[in-house]
Amino acid sequence: MAGLELLYSGVASSITCPQDVVVCFVHWEIVKSGYKCLGSGDEPLSGDKKSELLPTGWNGSKELYTLRYKSNDDKSHFLVKAITVDSTLIFNLMDSTTEQVSDLTVNVSDYVDAEQLQTFESVFKNTEDLAQKVKSQLLPSAPAPRKKHKKSKRETTDDSQSDSDPLHIPTRHPQTSRQPNWPDPMAPFAAGGADLDPFGGRGGGGMIVDPLRAGYPRSGFDPSGGLPGVLPPGAVPPGARFDPFGPVGRHRPGPDPDHMPPPGYDDMFM
Repeated sequence: MAGLELLYSGVASSITCPQDVVVCFVHWEIVKSGYKCLGSGDEPLSGDKKSELLPTGWNGSKELYTLRYKSNDDKSHFLVKAITVDSTLIFNLMDSTTEQVSDLTVNVSDYVDAEQLQTFESVFKNTEDLAQKVKSQLLPSAPAPRKKHKKSKRETTDDSQSDSDPLHIPTRHPQTSRQPNWPDPMAPFAAGGADLDPFGGRGGGGMIVDPLRAGYPRSGFDPSGGLPGVLPPGAVPPGARFDPFGPVGRHRPGPDPDHMPPPGYDDMFM
């Protein structure tokens, strides 16, 4: 702790309580971090000068300590206050440049031997722990820089398109795409072809499904052979379109004598 002994020796005669010892130690940690003390009190004075020493009257009040500091490069100013609450000191630091506020609570008896206030070699305890708390909790620190994410070429292209066009939709890349087999629009029978070729004889499909050609199971019926009891053989030309008008391969029976008419079938008002 180079420099602390010299500082403490210079103010030892004015130290009258353990709180003074803690304030002296915190002041030295602030100086080591690149700051100088301007004076005591909230308001700056015309005769303020940067110094590593504690100013005159720095411990005039044992209930509230107020010290002002300025960085060595003159870019940062902050105000430190230490309030005595029972056996603890509550430090509060406000950086006037960034408006950041930090605080530290110190249990005085953990770091000061109250019986050795005038002896530098014996007055301090656990100095390393107290120094670490001052640096990590009280002193202002610059925010860590954000890590930049390196974008791929595709991400850069997509971002530039989306930024330039608010209606841009990201491009999708399907694995496969199957085009429908549309007829050639310039073909002579493209328009109305299904009407001219209902069974799709030229290919491409027609508009009528022929049960004898559609690939469905056939019943074995040949209309050119005629229908027994209905059409003689040769009545239907081979290959002609024929819609059967009765059950194929069976003779439609007449009325069954057992069929009884419904009651009142001859009633004209029924």
